Amino acid sequence: MIEGIVMSQSNLEKQEAKLKALNQKIKEEKYKIEQRLGKQIISQANLDYANLSNNQIKILAQQFSEFLKVKSVDH
Repeated sequence: MIEGIVMSQSNLEKQEAKLKALNQKIKEEKYKIEQRLGKQIISQANLDYANLSNNQIKILAQQFSEFLKVKSVDH
């Protein structure tokens, strides 16, 4: 009985470790996509990194978001 509980706990711990690793991998992939998307937007809009303040980035992100919302409503 106790042996079965210990094995179940060990299996649970292994599954938790796999889940943590998978969540980390998902987080890393999201970050990569965010980076590529940001770089493409900056490149396509011919923005200068040196002139982008945090406030300007926030405003541009809001404008881009609103643009996408309008485009999705149009279709």
